[in-house]
Amino acid sequence: MSRNVGFFICFLILAMDVSAGILGIEAEVAQNKVKHLKMWIFECRDPSHTAFKYGLAACILLVLAHVTANFLGGCLCVVSRQDLEKSSANRQLAVASLIFSWIILAIAFSMLIVGTMANSRSRRGCGISHHRVLSIGGILCFIHGLFAVAYYISATASTREQTHTGHA
Repeated sequence: MSRNVGFFICFLILAMDVSAGILGIEAEVAQNKVKHLKMWIFECRDPSHTAFKYGLAACILLVLAHVTANFLGGCLCVVSRQDLEKSSANRQLAVASLIFSWIILAIAFSMLIVGTMANSRSRRGCGISHHRVLSIGGILCFIHGLFAVAYYISATASTREQTHTGHA
């Protein structure tokens, strides 16, 4: 039964990250459909309400996927480098996946927020061009999904190893 639950959780995390990625790319497509005038790196354009909605939904799904993976994966504490070197391969993979998932979350979320806020109704006017910010954030959502699932699987395997061997 627990394998089915684990498979469902992995599927849920991937589904949220893939949906966030698709929404980020769709937000970029919607943003490119509005009228704009570009001159060097400056751009004057009207905001796209559709791009704003898609970008906001992508941000929410990305954060939900990250919270789900971290909350259900459990907490892994590694105090020192020696502690990390002595730990099992599953624990080391979990720590590495956790670090990479946080880094990718920070970059992807920042890019999605910048692109989403550029399409806010209050942002009508001219400024520095934000091309491809939403689509790059969407692509990073796919990569985040891989690291989040890797973290969940390795963290639960590490917890299972500790339970069976009796180590705290």
